[in-house]
Amino acid sequence: MFFNHTNSSGTKQPKGGSSRKEGKEAPFSPSLKNNIDTFSRRLGHSSDLEIKSFVSDLAPDITMSLIYLSEMVNEQTLNDFILRPLMVVKAQAEERSDDLIRLIKEQMIQVGSTYSTDSIEEAIDMLLNGYCLMLIQESTTGLMINVSSKEGRTVSEPTTQTVLRGPQQSFNESLSTNINLIRQIIKSPDLHIESMIIGTQTRTQIAMVYLHGIASEDVVKTIYDRLAAIEVGSILESGYIEALIQDKVYTPFPTLMNSERPDAVAGGLLEGQIAVLVDGTPFVLLAPVTLFQFFQTPEDYYHRFDIATFLRLIRFVAFLISMLLPALYIAVTTFHQEMLPTTLLITLAAQREGIPFPGLVEAMSMELTFEVLREAGVRMPRAIGPAISIVGALVLGQAAVDAGIVSAGMVMVVSFTAISSFVIPQFNIAISARLIRFTFMLLAGVFGFLGIVAGFLAMLIHLAGLESFGVPYMSPLAPFNWSSMKDTFIRAPHKVLLKREATNKINRSSKLE
Repeated sequence: MFFNHTNSSGTKQPKGGSSRKEGKEAPFSPSLKNNIDTFSRRLGHSSDLEIKSFVSDLAPDITMSLIYLSEMVNEQTLNDFILRPLMVVKAQAEERSDDLIRLIKEQMIQVGSTYSTDSIEEAIDMLLNGYCLMLIQESTTGLMINVSSKEGRTVSEPTTQTVLRGPQQSFNESLSTNINLIRQIIKSPDLHIESMIIGTQTRTQIAMVYLHGIASEDVVKTIYDRLAAIEVGSILESGYIEALIQDKVYTPFPTLMNSERPDAVAGGLLEGQIAVLVDGTPFVLLAPVTLFQFFQTPEDYYHRFDIATFLRLIRFVAFLISMLLPALYIAVTTFHQEMLPTTLLITLAAQREGIPFPGLVEAMSMELTFEVLREAGVRMPRAIGPAISIVGALVLGQAAVDAGIVSAGMVMVVSFTAISSFVIPQFNIAISARLIRFTFMLLAGVFGFLGIVAGFLAMLIHLAGLESFGVPYMSPLAPFNWSSMKDTFIRAPHKVLLKREATNKINRSSKLE
């Protein structure tokens, strides 16, 4: 539905804001009327297409035209800073058409960015981005003037990555605002930004951001090449980009991270990651990533090291619980009752007395019910969202136990598993745990502990073979790197981390020598 594939190339990488360079095959005509007809035809005689032709005191015998999309530009700015100066200023000497373009660009336009173009394709791209095009009779060069007016929400608190201590800012849907938020944190000339446009229909602006000298040049080139190779009609969110540039498609584990926190993205850039920003979405992609980075948050570095280490370990335990707890419960109650204390075994047996379904069916039905409730809670309007909680907790939970459909122990297991999945800071790895959980439940229901162990080993082998843009997914555990272990399962004190960073710099410089 949303991937409108096309055979035509949809990308280009203008540094500094121009769009595509392959459009030079369609230059401007010396006839102003022909140019106006071309733009009217190419833009489908759209009702918001404004074409203003006039004669300025700069050159009374030469006709000029302003072409823009009225819904995309700030008309007050256009009138005050473009049209009005043109009407009151007189040229000191008789100017030719091409000289007028240079004169207007260098001496008269004092708003936004301006640049000259001789490509109709490029001019259309920029009109769709809120630029105004000035054309002059007998000139084959057009002047693009940025008078865009974009409506957007203000910078607010993050909604998906909340923290108790730390900056309370999040990205929004404006690409320029998001770049500004990153530059406010990293005020370094080494912060490089490369822009491109992807999508033949949506013409979505993409920005690749990295710190030159820190990010791997090979990874930068790999990501750039994959972005440039994308050929689709529409890009509506960064999830499209993630799906199109990731290393492996058939894996439940994400190989790119997304974040709506500027401090998290800045932290990733300082560690050598590359950020991909997409206009129209507050979620910024970060790559390459390892599995253990999904359990880290910016808050880890704002707390003391002992508190941060404890919280990080809790997240790892919660991840394992969210994947394995229902499977372990099924295996124990179905195949390995001898592993339970007698008192607990009697209690569980009493609870399951009268339950018509085996443990696997009981667990599957409860998990699927919870997933339905969770999905409904996300889609429901906020005003009636609490009703879902009441229905889930009282009607489906307590009533199912009273009716003898599920046991109270199973309700506790499913509830604790769900709560554990919310502890994981990254939503996309939490979803992976939800998917893998069903596989482990099936294995436990058929083979018991043997199935769980076999599934866990298969998962480890799969993880060991994964890469994220050339970086091993299980790094620094496999391949093992003792220095990086100080910020993997634990968060060492800042002095130790600074010492490690200094050692890495020395090693890098010695390699360069």
